[in-house]
Amino acid sequence: MSENPYRALPSVDRLLARDDVRAAGDAAADLVRQALESAREAIAAGREAPNEDEIAEQVAGLAQVVLEPSLRRVINASGVIVHTNLGRAPLSEAAIEAMASVARGYSNLEFDLGEGERGSRYAHLEPALRQLTGAEAAIAVNNNASALLLVLSVLAEQRAEGDAPREVIISRGQAVEIGGGFRIPDVMAQSGVRLVEVGTTNRTYLRDYERAITPETAAIMRVHASNFRVVGFTEAPSLRDMGRVAHEHGLALLDDLGSGCLLETAQFGLAAEPTVAQSLAAGADVCMFSGDKLLGGPQAGIIVGKREVVERLQRHPLARALRMDKASIAGLAATLDHYLRDEALERVPVWHMISAPLDAIARRARRWRRAAGGDATVIDGRSMIGGGSLPEEGLPTKLLALPQTAGRSAQALGRRLREHDPPVVARIERDTLLLDPRTVLPGEDRIVVEALRGALGTKN
Repeated sequence: MSENPYRALPSVDRLLARDDVRAAGDAAADLVRQALESAREAIAAGREAPNEDEIAEQVAGLAQVVLEPSLRRVINASGVIVHTNLGRAPLSEAAIEAMASVARGYSNLEFDLGEGERGSRYAHLEPALRQLTGAEAAIAVNNNASALLLVLSVLAEQRAEGDAPREVIISRGQAVEIGGGFRIPDVMAQSGVRLVEVGTTNRTYLRDYERAITPETAAIMRVHASNFRVVGFTEAPSLRDMGRVAHEHGLALLDDLGSGCLLETAQFGLAAEPTVAQSLAAGADVCMFSGDKLLGGPQAGIIVGKREVVERLQRHPLARALRMDKASIAGLAATLDHYLRDEALERVPVWHMISAPLDAIARRARRWRRAAGGDATVIDGRSMIGGGSLPEEGLPTKLLALPQTAGRSAQALGRRLREHDPPVVARIERDTLLLDPRTVLPGEDRIVVEALRGALGTKN
């Protein structure tokens, strides 16, 4: 009779006696049991039983997954400035220090130090936002989807029991879906308002909005074309004209700006992106925008506009569920301070990248080429803004190009760069690996050079 394969498995105590297993710390016993259960399942499936060393190796692998953080710093050499998959906007040193400062201990998050009594977390951001945008009032929540949900939920409340749902009119071409399957119509439905689409995908006239107004209409809304552009045979009324129609009928004009911009983009050769101040001046009653895109701060959804509206937002039950934490408030406040001090181009990384001179980028690319050696070249290219900001807009840049060879694929080389600590993320076009210095932060060039030498096997 053949030996029972289950009996060949080592005991929990035997495995826990090994130094390489005990290295997993307090989690070792649970991980050993998981590895043994996996071994039993393998035997039951007719596969060969793993030996003790193989089980110990599996425990080490499980420990790495459990004990090492999966969220890691990476070097963004992709050339996409606001890269959603890589965490959107990197923060300024001042913002990082502000977040760390309030996280180390207690803070006056909701405490009025002058009066010695309860205060409001909204007070830490509102003065700067009012100054920078010209708004009467402001509130920030945890992202722009939350901002939209909160604003629409307040509008939905403005009806008597048994009445039809309040309506918000939007151009059919603006009922968009952005990253992660986020759809504007779905959020509107969740809030309790009824979406009324007008016009066509490419052409919406002012009269389309006027004809759609009913006694149930609460607002007209414009939505930023976050990650696409409609070109050619198009038509859309100005925000000012939309505001005139809305206010003639006693309605609110909402402007979901998406990225949200405080600086003029045209000065850098980019398409003109409407600033928050311009939107309010054109007649928007409420503007909503992100904190971690062109603003260059931590994740946030910022709402600015009429005081009467913002005060209702602050009192709404959802405001508590969607509110920002103390560290994010501190980081956003520090970021806004850069704009107040007129130092955003130098201190806010997103704007430092956008305004970087081409000759400085070229010098960095040439240094990388010398480190890479071989068939590496420096070529012309485009850096993309990304993150639902300025769709299809880019800036001229210089790229380090590493072509695919018979013994080296671009995919394999990219994978080796990502295996570096910290990982370096590049992009691939036409079987060529491309690295863009524009999106690599100051002080990170050394890491890129180390990663290139390791991936290519070149000497120092």
